[in-house]
Amino acid sequence: MENILFAIFDIFNFGLVVFMWWFTVKNYKTLPKTIPVHFDFDGKPDNFGSKKYSFLLPVLAVALYALFAFVVRDPESANFPVKITPENEYAQFLIMKIFIRWIYFLIMMIFLNSQDYMFRYSFDENAKPRIPMTTAILSVLVSVMFVFIITAQFK
Repeated sequence: MENILFAIFDIFNFGLVVFMWWFTVKNYKTLPKTIPVHFDFDGKPDNFGSKKYSFLLPVLAVALYALFAFVVRDPESANFPVKITPENEYAQFLIMKIFIRWIYFLIMMIFLNSQDYMFRYSFDENAKPRIPMTTAILSVLVSVMFVFIITAQFK
């Protein structure tokens, strides 16, 4: 059962990568020559670059997908906050496999939100991000804290 759920999660995350590439390629031709490539915490651009930079996040998404896929397939290569023993190995590896997939989903949501905001801001300086960056970062931090608590329960 868990393998089916993991397969669904993996397909969904891969679909997010494909969607990000589609979104970038679809909007690339309409972008101005110079686009914002970095934003401060207030949502204002503080660095601009060529529209070629619009491919940076999709490339990072593919690289992270490959890295996370490797870690999930080879759990022994991951760094765990508790000592892995034969008694806790199954539970710890299961927690890690779920968490890696979840954290990749959150990272993709941050990437998609950033890409969308970058494209919208290129045309409208009054555009706002759909999800504030502080909310996105807090979701990752809360997830990390949660997984440490769960991991400690299954020492």
